[in-house]
Amino acid sequence: MIDLEIPLGKRTRSYRFFEMLPAILSYGALILLVVLSLVSPLLAAVYLMLIIVTLLVKAVGIAYHTIGGRNNLEHAQKIDWRERLEDFENPGESYELRLKSRSKAFGMQNHIDNLRLAAADPAAFPKPSDLYSLVIIAAYNESYEIIEPTVQSLLATTYNKSHLIVALAYEERGGEGIQKTAERLQKKFASQFVDFVLVKHPRDLPNEVVGKGGNITFAGKHMQTWLDEKGIEYKNVLVTTLDSDNRPHAVYFDYAMYEFVVHEDRKHLAFQPISLFLNNIWDVPALMRVVATGNSFWNIISSMRPHSLRNFASHSQPMEALVEMDFWSTRTIVEDGHQYWRSYFYFNGNYDVIPLYIPIYQDAVLDATYWKTLKAQFIQLRRWAYGASDVPYVATRVFNRKSNVPFFAGLSRLLRLIDGHLTLASVSILVAIGGWVPLFINNQAYHDVVAHQLPDMISNIQRIALVGLFITVFLSFKMLPPRPERYKRVRNLGMLAQWLLMPVSAIIYSAGSALYSQGRLFLGKYLTKFDVTNKETYATAAKAKLAQKKKAETPS
Repeated sequence: MIDLEIPLGKRTRSYRFFEMLPAILSYGALILLVVLSLVSPLLAAVYLMLIIVTLLVKAVGIAYHTIGGRNNLEHAQKIDWRERLEDFENPGESYELRLKSRSKAFGMQNHIDNLRLAAADPAAFPKPSDLYSLVIIAAYNESYEIIEPTVQSLLATTYNKSHLIVALAYEERGGEGIQKTAERLQKKFASQFVDFVLVKHPRDLPNEVVGKGGNITFAGKHMQTWLDEKGIEYKNVLVTTLDSDNRPHAVYFDYAMYEFVVHEDRKHLAFQPISLFLNNIWDVPALMRVVATGNSFWNIISSMRPHSLRNFASHSQPMEALVEMDFWSTRTIVEDGHQYWRSYFYFNGNYDVIPLYIPIYQDAVLDATYWKTLKAQFIQLRRWAYGASDVPYVATRVFNRKSNVPFFAGLSRLLRLIDGHLTLASVSILVAIGGWVPLFINNQAYHDVVAHQLPDMISNIQRIALVGLFITVFLSFKMLPPRPERYKRVRNLGMLAQWLLMPVSAIIYSAGSALYSQGRLFLGKYLTKFDVTNKETYATAAKAKLAQKKKAETPS
């Protein structure tokens, strides 16, 4: 049996070294600029220019992928994925019909090729009528007003509800409130799906950190028993995990199941939609809008880079694979990204993530007050940045004589993983203020032409990079949901002016959260609790503000 678990307690020396490595590199990249500035302003300038030129090259690719990903997203949403899925009930007949239609719709040629292959070898392609989608909704103590729209969004999908199973995985730690919410939801929706199962995750189970992984793993095992009782084979079930505020696009399950059907090596795959943080985008403060929009676009960009695509937030994976590998990790607060590595090593490197160019809509961070929202946003990003904890997990398996994955394939993935965390933690700081460091630290920099001109050179390069920002701003306006009636048109100006806060977002939130999380790993002060991001709606946030105001006005 392959050991897939993250160690709890004492680590080996090699594991501790690789835990410390992200911080060594990230903090080291910042310290190196200071040291080089003291030794030679010219060397500091060359070092910084190398970083900026590399970043500029990456920016060109990012701009290209942003446009391509956005186009795929737009086209995929217009496709009748249920019709395409149902073509596989009789692939031979469907192939002939599709061949005559000569449609040039998104992915049609691939669809025709898939039908041809299915007609030639029907046994290799399961019939959609034999398949089920199992949705596990993870909840902690969220209100009915948060979770109910998520369940409603499942009903609004085009997928056949007689093949849609829903499990609400909620925490005993959530208290009496979530228990009542769960029972209320079950009473309302039980008859509208194959089943609406409630699974309460007990508190303080052994070998678990306080997090989502333990909750959905407990629910997955419960649903394994449920499937056994119903006589449904694991290989015929595709499992999707959702947070309590996630709303899948109407065609999501048909699209995901379509990809499940057409890939013959389906057990070794996960299916990753594009998370867009747009549910409440009009309601959140400007800084949170910048963070949410930036994260949305990064997910779009990632969909265009399958070689580096990883599980993130909501995704789908076959039940057959999950049962074999004992579901998700219960020892990390970033179980989504970690699931990629867990699956990669379990299947001896034979594992990939298939992009789905379809959104799952999520909430941007919004708490009861502005300051609570600012704090909640940092805590959320801190948790995501704690994905650096995967570096030692991957490295100790790649650099192992008994490694079960191809060395160079594993090494390239490890290097991309390290590069991502290093870039997140240090580059925005170096670009923003690095050009001034030699001038502040070493007077000789004023006599060195290159070092003296460095701030101006960086400023010119940043102007070129603004092209990418303009693309992001333009596409972000096209992606916005309709403006709520409670806001006047002047709100649109705020949506434009918010981008002035991008440097603040990049340095304080992105780089700051990454440096914090990597610093914790360096010191061995592990994050062992999943701090749930408070998910307020406009109505509940307004109610909380009113209550707080009344409390402040009430004489003590």
